[in-house]
Amino acid sequence: MVYETGNETVDDALERVMAGETLDRTDGLALMAQPVEALAEAGAAVRDHFGDGTVDACSIVNAKAGNCAEDCGFCAQSVHFDTGIDTHGFLGPEKILEAAKRAERDGAQRFGIVVAEKGVSKEHRPEEWAEVLESIRRVRDECDLEVDASLGILTEEEAAILAEEGINHYNHNIETSPNYFPEIVGSHSFEDRVETLEVAKEAGMDLCAGVILGMGETPTDRVEAAIALQDIGVSSLPVNVLNPVAGTPLAEEGVDITTEEIVETVAVYKLLHPDSRVRLTGGREVNLEPDEQHLPLEAGADGILTGDYLTTEGQSPGDDIEIIERAGLEPNTDANDFDPEEVKARHSGAAESSTDGTASTGAEPSDD
Repeated sequence: MVYETGNETVDDALERVMAGETLDRTDGLALMAQPVEALAEAGAAVRDHFGDGTVDACSIVNAKAGNCAEDCGFCAQSVHFDTGIDTHGFLGPEKILEAAKRAERDGAQRFGIVVAEKGVSKEHRPEEWAEVLESIRRVRDECDLEVDASLGILTEEEAAILAEEGINHYNHNIETSPNYFPEIVGSHSFEDRVETLEVAKEAGMDLCAGVILGMGETPTDRVEAAIALQDIGVSSLPVNVLNPVAGTPLAEEGVDITTEEIVETVAVYKLLHPDSRVRLTGGREVNLEPDEQHLPLEAGADGILTGDYLTTEGQSPGDDIEIIERAGLEPNTDANDFDPEEVKARHSGAAESSTDGTASTGAEPSDD
């Protein structure tokens, strides 16, 4: 089938993607300059061609909140900033299992265990490490969910253990481009993040790594981040939009991104990553109007993070299913054979989730 948007640059890129070619930085920059309507049409065509017509839902739990020593400028959980969030140590296997069962009931396909720290350390915090492993086992054995994790930096030994325990995706977002990264984070480098992703991949885990838009980056930064993720090799690419938390440096600067920019970035990312789930995650509720949230899905996104985020509330899983359906798509039911109508009915008029329960955006805001 020939797909045509009427835009020569977009149609040329689309034809090459459909033929199995990987687009490069030059292509990405050229695409970013094209009309959003043509890009959205092309992103949807790529999604339809390479995907299965479903939107995959993930949910996360903030398993350890606050007191992180890193200085990521977007993160409410850093000790460097006075944000007034509630902090707590590792929740423990029982509470994490409760959150996983809630996510399963709400139609999530995968469930991520997220901690706010530089890294869960087998050597330095063996008791916490043991609790993490027990939590993974409980969720794996008692729920029909893919178990993911975002635990910071990893040693080769730790990564091998996590892979053996059945972790499906390891999340460690790159946040932004290599060049812009030092403007956002000073306590570790872009290369540190890439190294952890490589360790996780070598151990046999799939990778979930993405970006946060609206932190002052340029369109070129957005493309260069996507190219870096090509080099790393990710199967899930979360696209977060900054939800500025009072007390963080980026909250003082504010968000500088439009709906059009969000949609065009999602579409270009799908063209650059046709085989990956491009996942709409944190910050969408505050940066997109309720009647706009379906637009990135119509532009090629085929994943979503549902429920609450790490330190901020999301909307209900029932609302998310309605957004998926408004985009003309269906929720993925491969891992969790749930009834979308029951989820919508259960959440109608009631906010059931909490920040210690389902989903957290974090995309880093899994760092957040």
